[in-house]
Amino acid sequence: MDRLPKVFIERIKKQLPEDEWEAFFATYSGQPYKGIRANTLKIAPQTLAEIFPVGSPIAWEKNGFYYEGEKVGAHPYHAAGLFYSQEPSAMCAAPLLKVEKGERVLDLCSAPGGKGTRLAADLEGEGFIVLNEPIPSRAKILLENVERMGITNAVVVCEYPPKLADKLPAYFDKIMVDAPCSGEGMFRKNADEALTEWSEENVALCAKRQGEILACATEMLAEGGKMVYSTCTFAPEEDEGQMQDYLAKNPSMVRLQEEKLYPHKVAGEGHYAALLYKKGGGRCEVKPFKAVCTPASAKVYRAFEKECFDGYFARNLHEANGTLYALPEGMFDFKGLNVLRVGLKLGEVKNGRFEPAHALAMAMRKKQIKNTADFGVDDTRIRAYLRGEAIEGGGENGWCVVCVEGYPLGWGKRVNGTVKNHYPKHLRR
Repeated sequence: MDRLPKVFIERIKKQLPEDEWEAFFATYSGQPYKGIRANTLKIAPQTLAEIFPVGSPIAWEKNGFYYEGEKVGAHPYHAAGLFYSQEPSAMCAAPLLKVEKGERVLDLCSAPGGKGTRLAADLEGEGFIVLNEPIPSRAKILLENVERMGITNAVVVCEYPPKLADKLPAYFDKIMVDAPCSGEGMFRKNADEALTEWSEENVALCAKRQGEILACATEMLAEGGKMVYSTCTFAPEEDEGQMQDYLAKNPSMVRLQEEKLYPHKVAGEGHYAALLYKKGGGRCEVKPFKAVCTPASAKVYRAFEKECFDGYFARNLHEANGTLYALPEGMFDFKGLNVLRVGLKLGEVKNGRFEPAHALAMAMRKKQIKNTADFGVDDTRIRAYLRGEAIEGGGENGWCVVCVEGYPLGWGKRVNGTVKNHYPKHLRR
């Protein structure tokens, strides 16, 4: 508590009853909570609990668990996309939207992707989700998480909200606005950064920016659609006060639910979320995107698909500069937007040969793959593969998917018992 800004302390005392002050400030002497969320596109929560040392379930997230171990980023199951590491109270927002298969979903402030990848899992590959992050470096991290989680129907975009609102008015069924905020809920988790940046002036600045983002989100929400607004701060100007001002300005919006998690009341760092419903404004359609793929490239890919997979995997093929993608059905015309990825990147056609992309391996299930190199989680070859080394592994020559306990990690090319490494260099550790 000694590091907390005095102004922040006084603000909290005005927000909370006096009999809660001691309990609230006592939380800052403890360790931050950690959590992981099962990626249901690849594994059921109960199965994850059987193979990984998770703690107790998180009450507000059916796929979430507390986690008390060391950092999970280097674990093979993390590399396989079986789970997403996420602060427990931050998991309260995405389930409020109750995303259903086939819907059009937008995560407007998405990086690094904790909430957006949860929403994508709910879609189960049907419909599509636009994951937007205006900062290029953060958008790159977002894309990596989309690939790792095996999401095939995402559109990863790097734009500021006004441009998206102009392009896609009254278009989305569900929208998540996890707005940039003053980060008071991060004082314990990211103390140095969060405490240094906090000030009352920054609270006011964040509140203004949040109002602008909400205005854009409202334009993009179709009539009958739902939106969640969330922050990881306790400041009323950014939470309840923000909602009060917003609803006064937007009579077509109705608040259905509101949650505010404080660290002295729940096992988490703190979060705010409000569920909203749009009762007017109509629903718009935009020009659909027409996928284009040359017959020669399609033939090369289909031959690879037949050789490596059981069944017909990619349906809506699109080619751009020699790279092939599988686009989601019903995709809008995304020309004019700074798009990092649409749908699933399949790979590249080079000199009449097809070279598969990492994203394609991560989207597969072992039962769909004809040629794999599968190892136990404690096999030293798994760690070697993730470091970018060639590994020993018998089987048929040619392209194979390296797996840990049946879960894909990436591509290899087997030659006489040696699997040459094709794990992306930027992911090696």
